[in-house]
Parts: sequence; structure tokens; C-alpha cells
Amino acid sequence: QVQLVESGGGLVQPGGSLRLSCAASGFTISGYTMKWYRQAPGKERDLVAGITSAGTITNVQDSVKGRFTISRDNAKNTVYLQMDSLKPEDTAVYSCHAQRFSSAYWGQGTQVTVSS
Repeated sequence: QVQLVESGGGLVQPGGSLRLSCAASGFTISGYTMKWYRQAPGKERDLVAGITSAGTITNVQDSVKGRFTISRDNAKNTVYLQMDSLKPEDTAVYSCHAQRFSSAYWGQGTQVTVSS
């Protein structure tokens, strides 16, 4: 079955770093645009960043520019989000999304909490 499974979330102090992983199974991500979204309690879901099948980074959220980096490793069928200089405002559930033509898949998300 098609699955996207996020991992790497947790509790970190402000200024700390985390690397999130999105591991795909049941399909090959090489032909898909991959994106990371986040949603904090009581807030709208935000697109954090995207990366095309060609490796072009797109749609980086202004609030994370210079701090977050999206990347992909097609050989491992995995997409990553490197998060540096974390702020309390980054606290949210982070979810992975895959898109190609009419096909779209979501992961269940991983919690990131930034607090002292």
C-alpha cells in the first residue's frame, strides 16, 4: 500500500535543530513533487517548502527562509526537512505530501515542539 511515514519530531529548545524524515513505501517518489506542511493548534495549515522531481526547491515559507531546508534522496525513497535555529513559533505537526498529476498522498505527521 502507498504510505508516507514521518519521523524525527520531538522536543527541542529554542535555537536547536531537528531533521525530519518522510519515508515513502508502495510507490517511488522520483516522479513526484514533495512538500512539507505544518499546522499548529488553532491555526491554518501552512505550506513550509516544496521540492520538485527535478530537485528544484519551491514555495519556501517566508517565516522559515534561511532556517529550514528541504531535500530528497530518491535512492532511499525519502524526503527530509532540516530545521535549524528553531523558534517557539515553529511548534506544529509537520506532515509530508506527495503529488503527481491526479495522485496525491499524505503522511500522518510528526510533532515538533520548541520550548525552553
